[in-house]
Amino acid sequence: MTEHLIVEREAGLMTLRLNRLDKKNALTRAMYSQLAEALLAADAEPGVRAVLLSGGAECFTSGNDVADFLQAPPTSLDSPVFHFMRALFELKKPIVAAVAGSAVGIGTTLLLHCDLVYVSRCAKLKMPFVSLGLCPEFGSSLILPRLLGHAKAAELLLLGESFSGAQATEWGIANAVLDDGAATLAKAREMALRFSQLAPSAVEVSKRLMQAPGREELRQVILEEGELFGQRLRTPEATEALSAFMQRRKPDFSKFV
Repeated sequence: MTEHLIVEREAGLMTLRLNRLDKKNALTRAMYSQLAEALLAADAEPGVRAVLLSGGAECFTSGNDVADFLQAPPTSLDSPVFHFMRALFELKKPIVAAVAGSAVGIGTTLLLHCDLVYVSRCAKLKMPFVSLGLCPEFGSSLILPRLLGHAKAAELLLLGESFSGAQATEWGIANAVLDDGAATLAKAREMALRFSQLAPSAVEVSKRLMQAPGREELRQVILEEGELFGQRLRTPEATEALSAFMQRRKPDFSKFV
């Protein structure tokens, strides 16, 4: 599609590779739109049996490109980032993620909507929403407490603590941890290609059945989080936090009550 998103098709597999390594694969509005379009195309193409999402062997994604983010904040559910969320949430075909290096913010929460996830031992996952004056997104406020329990989810979502690929695997966020980025990409590709040998309608129906319990509740939580996220962007707390990030300093929340 563009130099920042490489789309490849091979043997029933559509591979989406983030390709902005000079910016640690930080996601722009254009990249979100392109990802959404690619996911919609994957569902529409009979020859595509599965999707593989990766950022290469060195970095998955550092999350939102803050400069681009501040230029046109996603204050509406019609913003490109929410188009991407809807496309991934509604994807009927299986999606496999290969995570090496950093996976920050939505780089972690999107994994909660993938069918198979493989991570490198050097992977570092983090959801620093609160530290940026924001709130959880993409259903993470519902999924993580149910998956991990409230206490562990609070460490990750309220304190924004990072965790490793091994921990992601132990906690059920990922399927397996591999020694390095190259091994992670190879394993994810191997598993994604297996879907080309399976009955496509059976895979689609089975995925739908697995997702069905609680799906409408999750849909509503994603919408509520999105609305609150947009509201949070307009608060003085978020302005201070994001300004501090751009200025490479610690935010000062002492004046907020």
